Amino acid sequence: MGMDYRATVNLPKTDFPMKADLPRREPAVLAQWQATDLYGQIRRARAGAEPFILHDGPPYANGDIHIGHALNKVLKDLIVRYKTMQGCDAPYVPGWDCHGMPIEHQLFKERKKTKHQIAQTEFREQARAYAQRYVDIQREQFKRLGVSGDWEHPYLTMSKDYELTILRTFKDLVQAGYIYRGKRPVYWCATCETALAEAEVEYEDRRDNSIYVLFQATGGVFKAIGLGEKLLPWPFLSEQEQTNVYALVWTTTPWTLPANVALLVHRDLNYAFVREKQTNRIMILLEGRIDPVLRGVFGWHEGDFEVIKVMSGNDLPVCSFAHPCLFRSPVLIKGREVSPDEGTGIVHIAPGHGEIDYIVGTRQKPQLDVLSPVDGQGKFTEDVGHQTLVGLSVLGEGNKQVVELLKHEQRLVKEEPLTHSYPH
Repeated sequence: MGMDYRATVNLPKTDFPMKADLPRREPAVLAQWQATDLYGQIRRARAGAEPFILHDGPPYANGDIHIGHALNKVLKDLIVRYKTMQGCDAPYVPGWDCHGMPIEHQLFKERKKTKHQIAQTEFREQARAYAQRYVDIQREQFKRLGVSGDWEHPYLTMSKDYELTILRTFKDLVQAGYIYRGKRPVYWCATCETALAEAEVEYEDRRDNSIYVLFQATGGVFKAIGLGEKLLPWPFLSEQEQTNVYALVWTTTPWTLPANVALLVHRDLNYAFVREKQTNRIMILLEGRIDPVLRGVFGWHEGDFEVIKVMSGNDLPVCSFAHPCLFRSPVLIKGREVSPDEGTGIVHIAPGHGEIDYIVGTRQKPQLDVLSPVDGQGKFTEDVGHQTLVGLSVLGEGNKQVVELLKHEQRLVKEEPLTHSYPH
């Protein structure tokens, strides 16, 4: 037999086990920390030291924790422990967000009901109980991760003291004059019927139909201030020609047209008046978009049209146009929020459906109307201005019906598919 070399190796003697056996040992360590009030001992030992406060952005109390929660809490725990070891007084007060759609959405799924099938007060009571249940569940799960903190005194957005502080702060803002009631566009979920924070919105590619639409100029509506006579907006055109002038507008969201109140041109760029020889109508569009649109999209050739005038957007008269399918007269306005690289250089403005449109509208004097004839379920309301649209989903049949109306009014020049980034 060979020699047993184990006796010749000088190894240290230790009672430390070879296996970590963490599933059994970790709970024991955590129990010891709790029994000895380790967190309280650290607080007392660091009392009066330089403070370091980590403000904990709270998780939603709407389910078991996942790997994202673990990463978040463990990294914060590392920072708090590091600052504590540096000598700082670094308390950690955990918290939970107990309001909002993540909780309501999960509760609706659990109850297999919609918001229309349950009374609001009853649902709020159930939501509070639901949130408290997951506060307790998540608290134990975070403790199991070894995160040290004041777990018995967390801050909860549904606690009476927290809600009272919100009301007092809001009162201070009101008294200081910072709160007013107004209209502005917000992201909205038609399925959940609630407003969305911008952080909740993600952009994904979506395939839609973009359209080229004609807004007819209402010739003869331009009046000198204080006078009643009618003026011709474009002296280089005859009075007859002025009744056949159209702004050519491109949009990727036909459903927003019922909320249109203005047409925006770029004040620093040049616009062309182009006569279509077959129909004799005169279209206005950005000079730099003649080739991409008329030749590229419409497929027109040199003999199909002629440019009869080019003028700066700043020199275009402030005039009104007839809405292509509603009884409304959007006005021509000027700004710099127009891209020279897409569309026609004339943008349809609906302040109730887009942030840039809203900003452009509030800049005007007087401010443009903020129209949004859409209800919480994403359907056109009676205010839409056309009975055939009422009750239709704006992203479904409503969108299609707007296009059909444009066709009926002979205001649709071209419809083509487009893949674009769209908020979800």
